[in-house]
Amino acid sequence: MKASSHNLDRLRIDFDAPGLVANAGLVLPATLAQHLGLPELLRKHVRLGKVAGAANADRKALTVVASLLAGGEWVDDVNALRAGGLGAEVLGVAPAAASTVGTFLRAFTAGHVRQLDAVQEDLHQRAWEAGARPQEPTLKLDLDSTVIETYGLLKQGGKHFTYQQTRGYHPLLATIAESGEVVHSRLREGRAQAGRGAASFAGQALARVRRGTTAQIVVRADSGFYARKVVEACQRQRAAFRSRCASRPAIAS
Repeated sequence: MKASSHNLDRLRIDFDAPGLVANAGLVLPATLAQHLGLPELLRKHVRLGKVAGAANADRKALTVVASLLAGGEWVDDVNALRAGGLGAEVLGVAPAAASTVGTFLRAFTAGHVRQLDAVQEDLHQRAWEAGARPQEPTLKLDLDSTVIETYGLLKQGGKHFTYQQTRGYHPLLATIAESGEVVHSRLREGRAQAGRGAASFAGQALARVRRGTTAQIVVRADSGFYARKVVEACQRQRAAFRSRCASRPAIAS
């Protein structure tokens, strides 16, 4: 693989054997990240203070993202990006080692997670300005929760049982139905009920979407999000709300 002036647009990928397999598919998301200024946004928003692992947050965060996109599941999997120096050519930066990434991730607190949310919001707006904005006259925004299983009893917020009787986290997601684009997310502990914090979450997600479109927005959610505060949050952003509620038998007087 050859690169010119560290510009991912000018990469040329050459294989000298038919059986070689590499993570060259990362060139596409890495090129997109470069064009949208993701490294710049990480340097701007992510500030971990003077703790171990705080330096070069952009390089370490990009390493984690690339590893996840390539199918990595554990911190040690980031080392696959360093094999043969390939990762530096694909990503445009030298991937961090697993030990370095581990120290970096342990430096995060709940407040620092909000810094990553600021990165996501700015990146989302830049992507829409670059041409990814939905074109449909009606935009459907789905609110839902999911369960991310964890292992061990030392993970803060992940050591309690979820409603599925597994240990893990129970985050909220706001997704555009037409494209599958996740416009907002919020990490919650595993024992959180489906609708906990849903009103503020819906308001933040709608404000983010509303800044980029004038389309009619329809919020869709299941019965776990059916609450007055959620409906009011939708009304403040001029969005319709649809929910499936369980039917109840008539109560005799």
